[in-house]
Amino acid sequence: MLTAKGTATRGRIIDAAAAEIRDRGITAVTLDDIGRRSRTGKSQLFHYFPDGKEQLLLAVAEREADRVLEDQEPQLGRLTSWAAWREWRDVLVERYRRQGVNCPLGVLITEVGRHAPAAQAVTGKLLAQWEQRIRAGVEGMQAAGEIRSDVDPARASALLMAAIQGGVAILMSSGSSTHLEYALDSCLDYLQLSTGG
Repeated sequence: MLTAKGTATRGRIIDAAAAEIRDRGITAVTLDDIGRRSRTGKSQLFHYFPDGKEQLLLAVAEREADRVLEDQEPQLGRLTSWAAWREWRDVLVERYRRQGVNCPLGVLITEVGRHAPAAQAVTGKLLAQWEQRIRAGVEGMQAAGEIRSDVDPARASALLMAAIQGGVAILMSSGSSTHLEYALDSCLDYLQLSTGG
């Protein structure tokens, strides 16, 4: 169990590693770079991450996964009207436009090992939390009579997640957010047509 100071130091190391990776790319970053940026020595790095760089990268991946959701707030937690859904859509598209073709989380997961159980756990947790928040928005809109009751919230949220992930994958390979925008718009149009009125 870490002390408050230990927790702060560990967090500082993770944030420094994430910043280094965003600035310079994962292949160029060394433990020395992270130590300099976090103002910690190698002994401290190995104290908090005894398994070395892979353990640190996994912690950075977890932090980057949290950031994906944080960057969508407060809009993601307030999907209570069609205007709110459109605002969330705009925030999401702008986030990925800013990110461009580089996805720190994707690179980190690949470096750790995409099929490693620890890496799958990070991505699985992120997708589950993200999908649950979207599903809560669908259910809230159903309760308000804005979406038909026979629309399955689980399927609708899964559809939106697939649209996001597919659009982001194309953005990362092409640099264009057009597919992401069209996919999100089509999903929201479908949901908005599924009204009781």
